[in-house]
Amino acid sequence: MFSHTFINIALPSNKDGLQNNQPSTKKISSKPATGLRLIFIVLCPFALGYFLSYLYRSTNAIIAPQLISEIGIDASDLGLLTAMYFLTFSLFQLPLGILLDRYGPRRVQSFLLIFAAVGAVLFAQGETIEGLAIGRGLIGLGVAGCLMASLKASTLWFNEKYWPTINGAFLAAGGLGAVAATTPLELALAYVDWRVIFLGLAILTLIVALMIFIIVPEKKKSNPSPALIKQIMELGIIYKSSEFWRCAPLIAASLGTNMAIQGLWAGPWLKDVAGFERDLVANYLLILAIALSVGSLMTGILASWLERFNFSLLKFFGISTALFISFQIFITLEVMPTAIWPWVGFGLLANAAMVVYAHLTRHFNPDLSGRVITGVNVFVFGSVFLIQYLIGEIINLFPMNEHGEYPSESYFTAFGIVILVQLIAFIWFILPPKSCLLYTSDAADE
Repeated sequence: MFSHTFINIALPSNKDGLQNNQPSTKKISSKPATGLRLIFIVLCPFALGYFLSYLYRSTNAIIAPQLISEIGIDASDLGLLTAMYFLTFSLFQLPLGILLDRYGPRRVQSFLLIFAAVGAVLFAQGETIEGLAIGRGLIGLGVAGCLMASLKASTLWFNEKYWPTINGAFLAAGGLGAVAATTPLELALAYVDWRVIFLGLAILTLIVALMIFIIVPEKKKSNPSPALIKQIMELGIIYKSSEFWRCAPLIAASLGTNMAIQGLWAGPWLKDVAGFERDLVANYLLILAIALSVGSLMTGILASWLERFNFSLLKFFGISTALFISFQIFITLEVMPTAIWPWVGFGLLANAAMVVYAHLTRHFNPDLSGRVITGVNVFVFGSVFLIQYLIGEIINLFPMNEHGEYPSESYFTAFGIVILVQLIAFIWFILPPKSCLLYTSDAADE
């Protein structure tokens, strides 16, 4: 499937940031590589990194009761603490894009994971909300490049027609991390404290960092990187593109909702609204995570297949996002509050928006690929931070009952507002206002 990976791709002249229609000047590796070898030396190491990123991201949905009882926090504090991961994650995206384009995904990712390991140690030792927040923030900084480095690596090593499939494979690995943060984590908590688990995660993170640094080859450039100031100025090419602004709000709203709910609030909803016990909550979250992993892989494969029939990634994005919102409405309205199928649908479609990363990457010069994907991610993870924190704040407006549970009305209000935001972004996507077209692709080319 990937046997012809190392061919130069001639790119059309109408792509943003491309000066002419000359083929890409990426240097072909002198060392022969088959598709299978690429999977082992490129895809697998980065996939392990993204596995850890999603595992870290989703743990609080399971350990929330321990954090509440041991540290003495409420829903608002829990939302803010969990969202600290996404705050540092988001703030680092623009510098990350420059670093990825300048130094490559191998060196950047292996270095950043050291910060995640340090953050895990601090989180394991935290006794106050401030200490836990610092640890959580460092974890977010350390894994900020896990997916973006993976996507950058796919543009360096794989033919562009396989990008949706490869990106889907990375997302599936992340979904497996979400799986590990459900029933397996709940079972582990029966034998060891959550603090011990985070110490173990710190060690595992250092091992993965070492693997990426040693195993992944360096993709040498035929031309030296431009001056740093030029790389910064080139961000304007991205942010002046109408195509970018058409897609970014809906990507941010969709993925932000997925990560905020799957990574934290699905657990409390199942406990407070559905009335499930801890073990059943963990099992439902497990099924949700499996659906997330399967859906991530299948949407990438399906999107690539449909492109053969001139069914664009944008059409796929629009339809899948509409279905994703529909499942959220079923959940929020409590049509069948104890049913698993709405959560399965939620998980299958939760990462469908990621196919647009491939679309936007193709739209720009390959030398901008790192900054393109991280430019989107600024909005995505900023959205996660706001949505996750906002949900906690809204829920906390409603009093808990005598069993320490928040009423269903609190979740209805919070989730309903999040759905409304997505609907507005969806309208923007299908009917972009004229202000979105202030800068065109042609203008960016000039």
